[in-house]
Amino acid sequence: MSNPLTEVFIFGKAFAEVVTEKLEDSLTNILSDIGKFDAETKHRLEEFAREVKARAEAEKQRVDNPTTITVTANKCVDLQELLDELRAEIARLKAELNNYRQK
Repeated sequence: MSNPLTEVFIFGKAFAEVVTEKLEDSLTNILSDIGKFDAETKHRLEEFAREVKARAEAEKQRVDNPTTITVTANKCVDLQELLDELRAEIARLKAELNNYRQK
């Protein structure tokens, strides 16, 4: 013969234990998600800052050296060197065309 008051007490205690465990799990998961979000945000901000710095340095180099054009954020080409290479390529192609015509 069980006392109904004892049964209610036992049921209430079990209920409180389960609710407490679920709340602890939920709080742990929320704090973990916040930590992950914080780390990802810091990483994205660092990448953004690096990209801005690279573009600013490329632009500074372009302004400081007007004979240089920026092909990408990290690669610059000297215009005079590019023109010389193109002229050499044109001369080579003209010579090959003349040889072809003479045959």
